[in-house]
Amino acid sequence: MTVSLSDHDVDGTDGAMPRVTVVQSSPDVGLDRFAEWLTGLDVRLVRADLGEALPGPAEVGDGLVVLGGQMSAYDDATTPWLRPLRDLLAVVSATDVPALGICLGAQLLAVARGGRVELAAPPGREAGVIDVRWRPEAASDALVGPLVEMAAAARTSPQPSMHGDAVVDLPRGAVWLAASATYPFQAFRVGSAWGLQFHPEAGLETMRAWADGHEDVDTEAVVAQMTTRAEAVETCGRALADGFASLVRDRAAARRVSV
Repeated sequence: MTVSLSDHDVDGTDGAMPRVTVVQSSPDVGLDRFAEWLTGLDVRLVRADLGEALPGPAEVGDGLVVLGGQMSAYDDATTPWLRPLRDLLAVVSATDVPALGICLGAQLLAVARGGRVELAAPPGREAGVIDVRWRPEAASDALVGPLVEMAAAARTSPQPSMHGDAVVDLPRGAVWLAASATYPFQAFRVGSAWGLQFHPEAGLETMRAWADGHEDVDTEAVVAQMTTRAEAVETCGRALADGFASLVRDRAAARRVSV
């Protein structure tokens, strides 16, 4: 399935936009607001949940995004594409291709590179808008550095969150970028890939639907948080989408120069 998100901002060489592959694992966990925010890219959406085949490492193009999902990072028996998806993340993150794992995608990245995820982690489900606190290492990071600058002295950014499993051990060599009051590993970088435990792509209606699907979540509280902090949440989400799109475009430009 191919979805082109923009008809402009081409690469300036052969008219083709830089290509990014997006892997979706659950019908209710899609690109959401990133569909309009990842501008200037040819987005190839792979619906793994509908049986579409994953690309090989050489076929992802100039970037890779792995979205969240309702399954766990270890649900290989019921979700047969998770093992090859972890393998894909392991290979791509060891190249120069920017990759972004969101929620389940971050957990799959961590496991793929030797980290560990705890299922139904003891602190409980993290739901609603959380304050992500940036660590010193984040200030110079190519993806999240602009958010640190935007946060200024507060050093926190509001982000939508909805998860019960959590990364508890980072992969060897990973750079720890952010934490929250409930879970420490909210953002990390390993190789050319970033893992985000939160959901920068999620809008109000998506968060409402997810909250409705969990008996341990107060939907009205989640909606109130998303409404009250709507402008700041959108600004941060757009910044992350813009940052990743820029990394993909930079990678495409570098590849053209080297050819």
